[in-house]
Amino acid sequence: MYDKRKIPQLFLCLMLCCGFLFIGKAFLVYYQQLSGLFYKQLQGSILHSQTPALSYIGGTQSHTDWNAHDTGKQLAQQLVPVYQYVLNYPQTAAGRQDRELLEQIILSEGRDENTNYSRSVSADDMESAADSGTQEPDGQAGNGAHQGLAGAAVSGQSTAGAAAAQAAVPVGAEQAEAFAYHTDKVNEVSLERLKDFDTLLSEYYVLDNMTTITPEQLNVEKLLSYDMRLEGSSDSPQILIYHTHSQEAFADSDPSDPATTIVGAGEKLAELLRGYGFSVIHHTGQYDVASRDYAYSNAAPAVEQLLAENPSIEVIIDLHRDGVAEGTHIVTEIGGRRMAQFMFFNGLSRTKARGNIEYLANEHIDENLAFSFQAQLTANEYYPGLARKIYLKGYRYNMHYRGKSLLIELGAQTNTVEEIMNAVEPLAHILKLTLEGRT
Repeated sequence: MYDKRKIPQLFLCLMLCCGFLFIGKAFLVYYQQLSGLFYKQLQGSILHSQTPALSYIGGTQSHTDWNAHDTGKQLAQQLVPVYQYVLNYPQTAAGRQDRELLEQIILSEGRDENTNYSRSVSADDMESAADSGTQEPDGQAGNGAHQGLAGAAVSGQSTAGAAAAQAAVPVGAEQAEAFAYHTDKVNEVSLERLKDFDTLLSEYYVLDNMTTITPEQLNVEKLLSYDMRLEGSSDSPQILIYHTHSQEAFADSDPSDPATTIVGAGEKLAELLRGYGFSVIHHTGQYDVASRDYAYSNAAPAVEQLLAENPSIEVIIDLHRDGVAEGTHIVTEIGGRRMAQFMFFNGLSRTKARGNIEYLANEHIDENLAFSFQAQLTANEYYPGLARKIYLKGYRYNMHYRGKSLLIELGAQTNTVEEIMNAVEPLAHILKLTLEGRT
């Protein structure tokens, strides 16, 4: 027989259990909705499209994400526990406050430069997700960079590694004669058409969705007003070539032979430019061996030291190779030779979310833009189809040291070494014509 005195107690326990179940279910629904909100924001925000880790998690790899394959994997491993639940519930809408909060949370992982910001991506992603100005984690600026400079080969000065690259990659007069350089323009570009901002932007540029540019900054008259001819003589160094990402290789590169990587391509470019009469330093310091996350930050002090020791340097070329989907092959044929296409790249130190980024200030942005445009124009006139459109992104990428700074994406990981080396020859010719004011 039941004790009637215990019935109220049992009823109270039952009510408490039901209450806990209701609260638990309500919390779960709210958490799912909040997760869906976060997912939607990741899908549409600059983070999902530009941060390699989130791109990797989402199954996409942008051709501008230099880190999408390597750093993306590493960061994905770190972030998956946090975002995996988010990615499973693509539902609900998001408001402005939530979007800003999300961007602040993730963007706080990647600040830049001399501000002691901490970042988990890369020196310019914030300067890059692939990119940087010169950003350092927690005030550790340049620790690896000076070490890299001390052990780096600088061709034209002291170089065991560069000599090996030079020996393995035939360059110079014989190779130059093998390629039929175009001595005259084969394509006439209508500058009148390009005076229209929308036409110029659509035909010559890819504007990353995280940044903006205006007709005041991007117009033909202004871009052509800069004189790209070098002021100094070849008695002193004029051009610096280096590689923020020295470990970038190609489809058939030999992992044990740097001559078959982007460093070998840089040595060939240096030799060809020397053949044109320029004085070139090829710096082969390594700043992305242990991790790509701080490559731009690590490279910055080395570049600064080289410029301090060689103040006559007027041109800086940071030579990379792009990262594309494995099924993508960016190649063209000129004179019967298959060669990788290349792309000029500019940082604008400005994002839609933040506006002008003061800690990534670059007084040379306009001249940077003029240099890449004049080189692109020359490429389109002499070797149409060889140069992809100029990519404009929101950060700085260490392009603030000289007005004549170029970041070049030479081919991609799906190109062969032969296609890369073939492309270096017209690239060197295009740079020669641009620096002679032939645009």
